[in-house]
Amino acid sequence: MNNNDRLVRLRYALDIKDSEMVEMFKLGDLEITKEEVQQLLTKVKSKQTQADEEGYSVNEYMKKCKNTILEAFLNGLIVFKRGKKEAQPGEQTSKVEGMIKNDRSVNNVMLKKLKIALSLTSDDILGILDETGVHLSKSELSAVLRREGQRNYKECGDRYARNFLKGLALRYRND
Repeated sequence: MNNNDRLVRLRYALDIKDSEMVEMFKLGDLEITKEEVQQLLTKVKSKQTQADEEGYSVNEYMKKCKNTILEAFLNGLIVFKRGKKEAQPGEQTSKVEGMIKNDRSVNNVMLKKLKIALSLTSDDILGILDETGVHLSKSELSAVLRREGQRNYKECGDRYARNFLKGLALRYRND
């Protein structure tokens, strides 16, 4: 699963319109046009279909969604849903350093940021995964939500991320 797939699935799950996506990117400190958003979401028709390690076909999009673009969207989603964080007295406002360090940490960061944006508890996340038939223990979820490099950190695989986004769609589109 690539970043474009994550963006498409997230957009579908939360029923986000193109204009709202442009606003979310802007809140995440990335200026992007509606046309560029559509390019990020539009698949290119290809004759050969490759498959990733889990057997799903690899999709090609008009514009590649880099880690920085996805993270800007997730940061903007947090601000869009929860509001701008007010600086504490004496606290310096600085540019937020990206949490996505490599392609392996994308799913972990996405899960953390969605947890914040949607005000989900760990029990909510476990419930969303249970709805899709994926069972995870609290300690396994805790390991996935840890910062990379910490003891007991566990990488979140595409299977969990894919099913979490599927569960979000079941929960948020059926309300």
